[in-house]
Amino acid sequence: MKIKEYTLELAGRTITAVFSDLADQAHGSVMLKCDNTVVLATAVMSKDGNNNPGFFNLTVEYLEKFYASGSILGSQYNRREGRPSDKAVLASRVIDRTIRPLFEHHIKNAVQVVVTVIALGDCDPTILGINAASLAIAVSDIPWNGPVGAVHVGRLKGVPDTGINLYVAPGGEPQYDLDLTVCGREGHINMIEALAFEIPENELGDAFDLAVKHITILETFQKQIVSDIGKTKKIFAVPTVTDDIKDLFHAHIEKSMMTDLFGTESKKMIHGLEDKWNELVAEKYGADEKNKELLATAKDYFSNEVDAFLHKGALEENKRADLRTMDQVRSLEAIAGGLSTSLHGSGIFYRGETHVLSVLTLGGPADTYMQEGMEVRGEKRFMHHYNFPPYSAGETGRLGGINRREMGHGFLAEKALWPVMPNKLDFPYTIRVVSESMASNGSTSQASICAASIALMDGGVPISRPVAGIAMGLMLDTTSHKNYKILTDIQGPEDHYGDMDFKVAGTRVGITALQLDIKVDGIPPEILKESLLQAKKARLEILDVMEATIPKPRADISPKAPKILVLKIRPDQIGMVIGSGGKTVNAIREDTGAEITIEDDGTVYVTGKEGGAEKAKKIIEEMTHEYVPGERYEGEVVKIIEVGAIVKIGMQAEGLVHISEIGSFRVNRVTDVLKEGMRVPVKVVGVDKERNRISLSIREADKDFIKNPYPPAIPTPPKPTPPPEQ
Repeated sequence: MKIKEYTLELAGRTITAVFSDLADQAHGSVMLKCDNTVVLATAVMSKDGNNNPGFFNLTVEYLEKFYASGSILGSQYNRREGRPSDKAVLASRVIDRTIRPLFEHHIKNAVQVVVTVIALGDCDPTILGINAASLAIAVSDIPWNGPVGAVHVGRLKGVPDTGINLYVAPGGEPQYDLDLTVCGREGHINMIEALAFEIPENELGDAFDLAVKHITILETFQKQIVSDIGKTKKIFAVPTVTDDIKDLFHAHIEKSMMTDLFGTESKKMIHGLEDKWNELVAEKYGADEKNKELLATAKDYFSNEVDAFLHKGALEENKRADLRTMDQVRSLEAIAGGLSTSLHGSGIFYRGETHVLSVLTLGGPADTYMQEGMEVRGEKRFMHHYNFPPYSAGETGRLGGINRREMGHGFLAEKALWPVMPNKLDFPYTIRVVSESMASNGSTSQASICAASIALMDGGVPISRPVAGIAMGLMLDTTSHKNYKILTDIQGPEDHYGDMDFKVAGTRVGITALQLDIKVDGIPPEILKESLLQAKKARLEILDVMEATIPKPRADISPKAPKILVLKIRPDQIGMVIGSGGKTVNAIREDTGAEITIEDDGTVYVTGKEGGAEKAKKIIEEMTHEYVPGERYEGEVVKIIEVGAIVKIGMQAEGLVHISEIGSFRVNRVTDVLKEGMRVPVKVVGVDKERNRISLSIREADKDFIKNPYPPAIPTPPKPTPPPEQ
């Protein structure tokens, strides 16, 4: 094996890039190591552009291998890796969003980047995977405007100093209040993914600066490697737009641009112009296979011209596609509940032509989502799922299954809402919110955050504060990066033709989630900081509308939701409650209809409806009750013995009433006063924990309860006194 290694010290840790002939059929490959985490990244470009789907054909796959964590996972009947885990899907999206803007999109050849986690140590494989993907493409012959660097910035709760952190990003209930991934190049940022616990805008801006500083170190490291072993890049000529196409466009389309692209119906007008253009091109050139390239060029030319006109309108005339001001939010409407009493909670949110319905479902602890993957294993009690049916965009299409975009949008909203969710002890429910995109014209993901917040409050989930999201856009002069316009609440054309989609979610206190996607090669941090402040203004405006509809969570959950009761038992009592083979706990379930979940620390969650939960809780409390002297009960005599009676006072507890404790008189035989099945009042007079014995008393509970069955003794007449002797 031929090996060449390069090392870098970053934030106190060593990163090693290993180049070998291990995967030498790939056009570019590298093995990146840090703190015992090892990832392999490969990049391959297809030989030709045949079967091109009509857009730049990039696919990114992030593969988790169970062996990386030293585990044999899967089902009993299948031990192979199955579908990607949720984390793997998100990692694939993060890598894709980072590298995609740096490709020339006129290239028709397919490009595939595969990142495989070989070993899982202390370094986050996602962060390492982004850097590995960058290096694999950079040293290959695939045209690309990289490299890029990626870092994770984490901050411990209560610690004001932000520090670079290459370790695994926090999840679940982290000790961090900031989990920020930043990617970029040449001092600019091109991808952000963040979970924040209501952090102010200025503090996140400082984190951006720190990230860029370390990204520059990574970028320099990669450039040195490329200069040493990088291959010569292939050249793909930009398709030439013929004068005939330009003349056709100028004669029939260009004159309508400024009037049709800017107005309240801009999205519809753009589609109309595109249809007209396609008809003109097809009429002039035909739709023969031999004209395929020319038709594709004409289509790209139209898109580029629309892009140029929208940029010109914003940068030179301060004009947006739908004629709003740059910081103006579209019309807002919020509705809490009212759909059906069968639902546990619901919320509807309108922002312009974007409409989202969110529905809440509450379940017991047994309804948690069990995660089992290379990195993440355990229970998940809060889930947000997002659906984007074709009709929401006025289209037809395939239904069923879920794509990466839907998963990504769902997780973004989940991340935004997590910092305000109640803890399990205060609210032990499993919480699922499903957001349905009903109509889409820009950023349904952020509308989902708003609708989901409303649904949670409508359902009585005690979130600390509502969360709202807004998508920020950008029209940028890429020649200087100095002339730009930040757009609040981007809609269709601005999303499609703009340079940035910066999703910002948060509460009145601070930011809870960020996600940045761009179409240019990078955004200066200062523009992003300005965008955060402009987004805050919009977020507060949205929160005003939401809180006017429902100011806080309802006091009670829906009567249709299950009731959860919590009690605590000693860990050594768990076995008693469960019983041999689960016999005892299953009997309680069958008797009450309640679901019972017992945790290792002795916390018991009882979930049920219509009195079942209360009944099951009472049974368990009686089973596990620790008796103390002085307690009084009514019990059943279950056995008579020579020295007393055995009285049952709970589900399983029994005590001895000694013969001397039965009545306030002397009892000759127990059977004289007590019978099996008899109900008697008792008082606990002694507890022997070591011998597990309870002493009871009837006479101390009620001295007159047992009547004296014996007839009174006949008094003996006194003996006569003999006369005195004479």
